[in-house]
Amino acid sequence: MNLFERYLSVWVILCIGAGVGLGWLFPDAFAALASAEVAEVNIPVALLVWAMIIPMLMRVDFSALGQVRNHWRGIGVTLFVNWAVKPFSMALLAWLFVGLLFRPLLPADQIESYIAGLIILAAAPCTAMVFVWSHLTRGEPHFTLSQVALNDAIMIVAFAPIVGLLLGLAAVVVPWQTLLLSVGLYIIVPVILAQAARLALLRASDGALERALKGFGPVSMAALLATLVLLFAFQGEQIIAQPLVIGLLAVPILIQVYFNSGLAYLLNRAAGEAHNVAGPSALIGASNFFELAVAAAISLFGVQSGAALATVVGVLIEVPVMLSVVWIVNRSKGWYEGSRSAT
Repeated sequence: MNLFERYLSVWVILCIGAGVGLGWLFPDAFAALASAEVAEVNIPVALLVWAMIIPMLMRVDFSALGQVRNHWRGIGVTLFVNWAVKPFSMALLAWLFVGLLFRPLLPADQIESYIAGLIILAAAPCTAMVFVWSHLTRGEPHFTLSQVALNDAIMIVAFAPIVGLLLGLAAVVVPWQTLLLSVGLYIIVPVILAQAARLALLRASDGALERALKGFGPVSMAALLATLVLLFAFQGEQIIAQPLVIGLLAVPILIQVYFNSGLAYLLNRAAGEAHNVAGPSALIGASNFFELAVAAAISLFGVQSGAALATVVGVLIEVPVMLSVVWIVNRSKGWYEGSRSAT
């Protein structure tokens, strides 16, 4: 990780402060930006999300799907955790903490929206940052690449049904037209554009893709931070009035990260997978595609909603929490391999 990525949490905190301050100083300007919508999609945020997502999706090589069979046990564990455990465990945790335990401490009119945001956050597996986490655990690169490609392919068809199902179970009204529009705007179209750009660069010359990705990296991070400034400017009054909300929303996110990463790690050990597969499997199973989650929450519930705020809390804690999981995976390698040899 470069210096910027290593201290991403610091930049996120600074953007939160800047957003709240700017929203307080220039409320009319940000109200105008918040109202710049087409079909319930906020245009400034949509453009920034594309700037975030497309460079990340250009790293994904869907031809790696042919390597899935080489790591079928690790793939199976990660898919099980990503799609059969994580969204449902987050729905349970959101209901338990936000809907029950923390209810007296949260704004009553935003409870359902917070729960919806947490569900959306957990329904999309991470894409880009997984490569960083895998590298830090000396993960098997072909496994990581094939798993990311497979998750992205599944996400195209599974994200909307899972979100719709869980929002329905949580008694949140599902605007299906907006949800499907979000899938098209923030998954299908970016995947098509990213893969078309990837193919064109690969055909252009050797090294063209890597040079382009290196150049797009700062643009992607800048778009992420600009999105956060907008989000917190839109919600500045709510944050100033309820500073405790962010800390409370972080609790179920933290629990689900450690629960799902630990589950994936132990299941890989039980299945007899090597540590360099179990490590990235645990990290893929725990992290979230927060760029997609933020965009979907805004489209579904609005830029000033509790759902948008809940997804942004995921961004705030993503880097430090995932680095702690990396530390645990690396420090436990001897135990992991000793346990495998003993069995």
